[in-house]
Amino acid sequence: MTTGFEQAGIKIEKEAEFAALKQSLERLLSPVLIDKFYKKLDKSNVRVREFEAVLSKRLMEQVDQELAKSGKSAQALYDALTMTDKAQMREFYLTKIEEVNPEVRARFQKIYRYY
Repeated sequence: MTTGFEQAGIKIEKEAEFAALKQSLERLLSPVLIDKFYKKLDKSNVRVREFEAVLSKRLMEQVDQELAKSGKSAQALYDALTMTDKAQMREFYLTKIEEVNPEVRARFQKIYRYY
């Protein structure tokens, strides 16, 4: 019997910061904002898998108005996380971008390329 992959249950230590960042990513990758977010990545020459570059260039705040109004940058929220929380956030982000609708991925194939 084969079982699918299951993420290890590692407790999030900085729950408020983790939740705020996760909610922002969910908004950005929703059908409402994803085109705008991906266009911003493309204009900034940032590949979709370069999470740290997305943070350092403040691309999330430029698209997600809720995050922008919160007064905290995505980078500040990420920096407040512990090392294990950061690893789980990166894993969440990378998993979510791989789940993006194939039509959207095809339109933005340039930012999905590895090279």
